[in-house]
Amino acid sequence: MSEINYTIQQLAELLNIKSFELKYPALINSLLIDSRVVISPETSLFFALSAARDGHEFLAEAYANGIKNFVVSKAGYQEKFPEANFLLVDDVHAALQLIAANHRNAFDLEVIAITGSNGKTIVKEWLYQLLSSDFQVVRSPKSFNSQLGVPLSVWQIHQEHTLGIFEAGISKNGEMQQLAEIIQPTIGILTNIGEAHAEGFTSPEEKLKEKLKLFKDVKLFIYSPDYTVNIPADELPGEQQFSWSTKTEADLSILFVEPINGKSYIKALYKGEEIECLLPFGDGASVENGIICWACLLALGYTPEQADIRLEHLTAVNMRLELKNGINQCSIIDDSYSADISSLAIALDFLNQQNQHPLKTVILSDLPETGKTDVELYTEIAALLKQKQVNRLVGIGSHISAFASLFDLPAVFYENTEEFIQKFAEITFNSETILVKGARRFEFERISKLLTQKVHGTVMEIDLNALASNLKFYKAKLAPGVKVMAMVKAFSYGSGSFEIANLLQYHKVDYLAVAYTDEGIALRKAGITLPIMVMSPEPFAFEAILKYKLEPELYNLDILKAFVAFLPETQTAYPVHIKIDTGMHRLGFEEPDLPALLPLLNQTKKIKVVSAFSHLAASEDPQHDEFTGYQLETYLHLSGALRKGLGYGFIQHISNTSAITRHPEAQLDMVRIGIGLYGFDSGLADKSGLCTVAVLKTTITQIKTVGPKDTIGYGRWGVLPDGGTTATIKIGYADGYRRSFGNGVGKMLVNGKFAPVIGTIAMDMCMLDVTGLDAKIGDEVIIFNNELTVDDLAKQINTIPYEILTNISQRVKRIYFYE
Repeated sequence: MSEINYTIQQLAELLNIKSFELKYPALINSLLIDSRVVISPETSLFFALSAARDGHEFLAEAYANGIKNFVVSKAGYQEKFPEANFLLVDDVHAALQLIAANHRNAFDLEVIAITGSNGKTIVKEWLYQLLSSDFQVVRSPKSFNSQLGVPLSVWQIHQEHTLGIFEAGISKNGEMQQLAEIIQPTIGILTNIGEAHAEGFTSPEEKLKEKLKLFKDVKLFIYSPDYTVNIPADELPGEQQFSWSTKTEADLSILFVEPINGKSYIKALYKGEEIECLLPFGDGASVENGIICWACLLALGYTPEQADIRLEHLTAVNMRLELKNGINQCSIIDDSYSADISSLAIALDFLNQQNQHPLKTVILSDLPETGKTDVELYTEIAALLKQKQVNRLVGIGSHISAFASLFDLPAVFYENTEEFIQKFAEITFNSETILVKGARRFEFERISKLLTQKVHGTVMEIDLNALASNLKFYKAKLAPGVKVMAMVKAFSYGSGSFEIANLLQYHKVDYLAVAYTDEGIALRKAGITLPIMVMSPEPFAFEAILKYKLEPELYNLDILKAFVAFLPETQTAYPVHIKIDTGMHRLGFEEPDLPALLPLLNQTKKIKVVSAFSHLAASEDPQHDEFTGYQLETYLHLSGALRKGLGYGFIQHISNTSAITRHPEAQLDMVRIGIGLYGFDSGLADKSGLCTVAVLKTTITQIKTVGPKDTIGYGRWGVLPDGGTTATIKIGYADGYRRSFGNGVGKMLVNGKFAPVIGTIAMDMCMLDVTGLDAKIGDEVIIFNNELTVDDLAKQINTIPYEILTNISQRVKRIYFYE
């Protein structure tokens, strides 16, 4: 593929920079917004965006990674980095969008733009599957559809491309015009209009009108009148229009949808004739997305017969990386939904987040349809693997095998997946992180199955993007310079250990906190280098605390004396944290302790106080705000006395999750985020800014029909007075689903319908009343998700979300998703 290169002088001229001084001759073909995600530093332009963290803070890191070209909005960096080029602008974000729009304007190709409330990414990926045999397609990576994602997507256009497919998402009024100027679509698709992202609009009509601005200049507009009822037909965009509907007359009028063995047979009226197609999916969302693709094919001139054949061969789109436990103490990253350079780079960056194993292996197939010659493609991949410090490559496919000599690392190659599987026993995988990345036709799910540890039928899915979003939510509420300590005690509130810590380290929190020493040791062994505070340091664990560079909380004179006595005489300034009791009356020093505490601290050079902190007892509850104010006042008084007595400063922190949102005056030097990372904040009335992180699910093992006189489960407590149907599922109190959920107290979701627990909870299973529900063996059952929430479960048994989450047994396998 011919790269489009821009000189740095051209970009300076485009951005109307009058005083640009060239320090480093450069050709630019890569735009970066993350200093950690670097493929070719010498040809990259880094944008110092101001978001949750100011991008200017990461210029040194980007420079250390080899980047020499920057767009900034603050002056003074030329002196710090004299060999780099700096383009000084008023608005870095606007500069990124202008450069991308200029790049798009250089190409004359058909561009499909997709927007709507839901389904954008799936429709985009399915259209790629349907059209890539006829076009050289460039498309948005994953779900890059924001004010940042769109310019980065459009930048991928090169001379060989004949069709672009880009999605655009907005969250408030006034955003779509910029995206329209960047994408410049010729064909527009509106998926639907629903409640998603409605917070930034005064009405559904306002949201619809804003979305339609994307299609103002398109030649062809594809839509459903079911979603445009408030817009007069003559005000709809497009020189031509193609409509589809399940309710009214349209160019493609759906007559009926009939489920057949998990597939959907659809009959429609088109140009006065009945036509049909078979979609390989049965759920409602997939059917609607499939109909949109059907309408698009017909609008583009494909015959009904051609469309039917292509639609029948659509494959499911998994937009997320999966991190799972593997055989022989390995971690498996499963990412085979797409095969291109951009998604490979994203997957490799996620691989590098995972530090729990010293070795990193990539199992990679041929990457077809990239538009590059094989030598260009595999030269670039070889450089990428080297840059990302991959330790071993397993290449599968005739094309990658033919260029084995390009890879400067231990590597083995196989002609196809079948050969790899046949020789699997000869390959050693042990204590390593393995990225499985392959094009669909290579069926790498077979490889993933071989490598993945057998799992208990009950799993908890952890959305790492949602957790990162929640972290960003709280960071946005902090004053500049306030540090973040993330609480990862109790197996990260039941969500995992190193998997969560790795993500938090990647997103640059300042501290981690654990309850016990062994939790800190596990994180250190998994490659976590952040400072880690141990909140309950046991004297017998002091040796391990020193060995693994953990920082103890000292909360009374006895533990302080014991720790100082343990430290070797040669030790100086070992970091410790002083706990102050301001009214919780649990652990910590109080004012009467200061006369004894200060001399002990001043008499030894072995330790240094790096922070002093306290716990708020009821920061989430308005009725206790006066007491919260008293605690803050008491803390400031005592920490001030401690600072004065020591003669040096330290980090001050008292805010927990709810205090961040309700008591900004208590932020001080650092805040501690705990349950908020997982989407729960009992002090927050409107939780719309938080994402659900965890989903607990299981499956139906057996279906039984019971009579009116039959009893169900231990103690014969379960009774259906009129008889009915029960489903036995794979979760019990040994998994953390407490016995108190039994006998109708707990409810679960079976195919979207609520089903109450019937009878008592057993150790490994329980039963649901599924009378009247469409339930069968193997069906998925949701214990909690974003619809049936952990809050709901807590209320069912009169407890708190913390207890629900931390009760989930470690025998329940965690699967981590990352997009």
